[in-house]
Amino acid sequence: MHNFALIGAAGYIAPRHLQAIKDTGNQVVALLDKSDSVGIIDRYFPDAALFTESERFDRHLYRLLKRGDGQQVDYVSICSPNYLHDAHIRLGLRNGADSICEKPLVLNPWNLDGLREIEKDTGKRIYHILQLRLHPSVQQLKARIDNGPKDKVYDIDLTYITGRGRWYHYSWKGDVEKSGGITTNIGVHFFDMLTYIFGDVRELVVHHLFPTVAAGFLQLERARVRWFLSIDAQYVPADLRTQGQRTYRSILINGDTFDFTAGFTDLHTEAYRQILSGHGFTIDDARSYVNLCHQVRNSQPVGRSGEYHPLLLQVAE
Repeated sequence: MHNFALIGAAGYIAPRHLQAIKDTGNQVVALLDKSDSVGIIDRYFPDAALFTESERFDRHLYRLLKRGDGQQVDYVSICSPNYLHDAHIRLGLRNGADSICEKPLVLNPWNLDGLREIEKDTGKRIYHILQLRLHPSVQQLKARIDNGPKDKVYDIDLTYITGRGRWYHYSWKGDVEKSGGITTNIGVHFFDMLTYIFGDVRELVVHHLFPTVAAGFLQLERARVRWFLSIDAQYVPADLRTQGQRTYRSILINGDTFDFTAGFTDLHTEAYRQILSGHGFTIDDARSYVNLCHQVRNSQPVGRSGEYHPLLLQVAE
């Protein structure tokens, strides 16, 4: 049994990590969150110590490490806001623990090099949750592309709309300096999946970049991708909106729908199993999407020209 600490216990994604830690037969002994509204931990590890100040949490981990009685924390799971991931990874490694971090690992490409250095300095490892890569349908698609014609280039339309309320703009997610903006908040999963399957980015064009909508074109090694991302539910197809649906996800590959709606239930648990067996995703696996998201948010939009996503016709320029 491994001892875990978890940072960001009151966040949306924390329960998936808590469940994964429990499912793999391990325990959480300490948690950190500035909010003390973390009753969710009663479902998983009610005896874990809660800290609302990072300084006291850091001291606690250090004391456990220095006691030398086998009670030190082996892993720190990081579910905090995006801009804090780098600092919280470092906190874990400095206290003798490997880190398991949610996406995005960092917001800027140069921070990856800094994390590589602290890995070398501490001898500890940084692991990364890229659960879509473990999805059975994604693995099957990657195998089909890898085993298909090597010179074939696929045409892809990616559409992801997930309606968010006014709260979003008042939270850290609405601050591009803290979240990385819409492409990092909701696009990172898909950008990672597409580059994982279809290869590195050869060309990037950003057609539209706004806090609620972003759209562009990607030329990958094996695919041409028109993408559209939005947190505005008005872009959900009308027939679905009338049913009260605020989320719409679609990936078309050469006109055919790629369906991966099922199979999400245990992906975090599977990611933890991979990590605990020494086969988890690492810093190198993050580099492609970190570079891509950074390039998108620092690009100058060109408007509706070239290969743009059809939904962009509904967006005012």
